[in-house]
Amino acid sequence: MRIKLINPNTTQSMTDLIGDAARSVAAPGTEILAVTSRSGAASIEGHYDEAMSIIGLVDEIMDGPAADAYIIACFGDPGLLAAREITGAPVFGIAEAAMHAATFVATGFSVVTTLERTRIIAEQLVRNYGMEHHCRRVRATDVPVLELEKPESNARAIILAECERALSEDRSEAIVLGCAGMADLAHYLEDRLQVPVIDGVVAGVKFAEAIVGMGLKTSKRGDLAYPLPKTYRGKLAGYAPDTRLASTEKSRKVS
Repeated sequence: MRIKLINPNTTQSMTDLIGDAARSVAAPGTEILAVTSRSGAASIEGHYDEAMSIIGLVDEIMDGPAADAYIIACFGDPGLLAAREITGAPVFGIAEAAMHAATFVATGFSVVTTLERTRIIAEQLVRNYGMEHHCRRVRATDVPVLELEKPESNARAIILAECERALSEDRSEAIVLGCAGMADLAHYLEDRLQVPVIDGVVAGVKFAEAIVGMGLKTSKRGDLAYPLPKTYRGKLAGYAPDTRLASTEKSRKVS
């Protein structure tokens, strides 16, 4: 089984980090192909960044090596439904995966994310995924995404302190990490907090293995059917869906 893990930002070091996290839980026989978007922002920290990241995401699904499943490694789950339209393979967003995983091990969880603006986006996802009765609160640490990799940013201590506040103030029983760049913090935090700490990257890998193992594909009936053929203009002319999309997708085989 091949799982393609797509980092929709353009920072290779983050791809390396999330790739290591994914491989640490992958079952024997599962290949993790971690790739960095060829276009977009260095980090995704807002609606505009998310919108601009979707072209690179589409490129990796339509043009790159095929996979049995795809994981979008950004907690905003950018382009998730668009990605599900263009492939029959299952596609997972790490926010959706992490929130669902948290409901299996706790009756209430808190999300700890990076900036205040991304906290608002995460709250929208909580509502979109029907998690209002499970998510006690979304908390921002005001640590920029790219600062997570810098020891001088003191990101670990800041995130740990916010998680501790979540447990005491929100009365949560689990923590969901609200950024793919936090993937290497899960064990560190779990050891100190003594509650489940869920990283969406590893949750996505295990859900992908399960869904592929069940032989399930993305439904092509209704709104996740392949995009309708039509003309696109301007800079997006090359992205126009056409009648070859479905047949090309169906003919692709994982090598």
